[in-house]
Amino acid sequence: MTKGPLDPNAIEALNEMKLEIAKELGISEDFMNNNNVNPATNIFTAGPVGGLMTRRLVEMGEKQLIDEE
Repeated sequence: MTKGPLDPNAIEALNEMKLEIAKELGISEDFMNNNNVNPATNIFTAGPVGGLMTRRLVEMGEKQLIDEE
């Protein structure tokens, strides 16, 4: 089984989603570009972004399954 996205466009789409969620959470451009950011802060900010990404991906998958029925 292959790990990671099978579609090369998926990486770009996931990065765009990550940036969109980070902006919604009020995370600054400096943080997203790793400019003068404390590494400890990075750990605590990554959790909410990753959690929201997962939640949205699950919602998208559920919607797709419903639409296929």
